[in-house]
Amino acid sequence: MATWIRHKPAGWFVVVAVLLVLWGLLGCVAFYMHVKFGPAMDPAATDWDRAYYAALPGWFTPVYAAAVGAGLLGAIALLLRSKLAQPLFLISLIAVIVQFGYVFLATDLLAHKGAAATVPFPSFIAAVAAFQIWLANLARHRGWIR
Repeated sequence: MATWIRHKPAGWFVVVAVLLVLWGLLGCVAFYMHVKFGPAMDPAATDWDRAYYAALPGWFTPVYAAAVGAGLLGAIALLLRSKLAQPLFLISLIAVIVQFGYVFLATDLLAHKGAAATVPFPSFIAAVAAFQIWLANLARHRGWIR
């Protein structure tokens, strides 16, 4: 099969791509809340939470932006059937790994809040990022994107 042939994607593909765009938008909202309000958005924020947020390194916010921005752009590219989805999703996953790698390995978040409260959602975020790469690769292989 020639790689230039573009096939009509399965119906489920479009539904999943739309869901990934919505997921990306939610990530951007979370990023905005992080930047605009920090721990102030949580009325239950403690002194520890405020100190944790204040101690985040300067590179953390751009990495967070890359994670959600590349994820959203990748999902839009996927929906538009563009091969740009693949590298954008890869950038997003790398940024997610850097972001949460720092949070879990270089801070005392786990010791302070516990794994049960902190690990599940970031794990889900990383799983979605990995799924996005898998889906973009599948779509490329099947000729749904190019």
